[in-house]
Amino acid sequence: MLTIDRLAVAYGAVEALHGVSLAVGRGEVVALLGANGAGKTTLLRTISGLLRPRSGDILFEGERLGSSSAESRVKRGIAHVPEGRRIFPGLTVRENLDVATTVWRRRGMSADDDLTRVFALFPRLKERARQLGWSLSGGEQQMLAIGRALMARPKMLLLDEPSLGLAPRLSAEVYERIAEINAAGVTVLLVEQNTVLALEVAKRAYVIENGAIVLDGPARDLARHRRVREAYLGA
Repeated sequence: MLTIDRLAVAYGAVEALHGVSLAVGRGEVVALLGANGAGKTTLLRTISGLLRPRSGDILFEGERLGSSSAESRVKRGIAHVPEGRRIFPGLTVRENLDVATTVWRRRGMSADDDLTRVFALFPRLKERARQLGWSLSGGEQQMLAIGRALMARPKMLLLDEPSLGLAPRLSAEVYERIAEINAAGVTVLLVEQNTVLALEVAKRAYVIENGAIVLDGPARDLARHRRVREAYLGA
């Protein structure tokens, strides 16, 4: 579904990604692991069209994304849940979800079924539908951010640090929902510093250090890899 070929991205004169190549198959959960500043968020932002690469290609379902806009990539089926949730604080829970349905409503299509599915996946959002987004707990805001992305009917979900700042119980709950989303047919590329959680849900994983991929393979194999255990699992 997604192929990244020798991607280089820079902030001014500083290159953040150096020839990154990876692939995500349809229906997979693939984890991208690495320390702060390794280039994980930069990669997701480039895939979703928020950053432009210096060189290299991004192909989605066999078609080059080139310089297409972030909006057009959402229409193609790529939805990005950014680090820090980015909930619209002045909007209610329901209004935050409605924001992502604009493209469907412009075509005269109803989003009622999408809302029903999101509320079934995250019942607490239904209970708090009229509350302002800022009033939710951290875990509820993360659920809202994921739910908002699902309202765009994605084929692929880009998740940036979904467990960040959450208690272990809430992190586990969010990851249970991610597994359910994947089981329903949505492909997932997951950036996560909680290596244990990421390797439990992912089929395959890549390790990025200083803007370059240094390891990749089946998640269960990387969980046993000495370099991963020493650097990310505290073993």
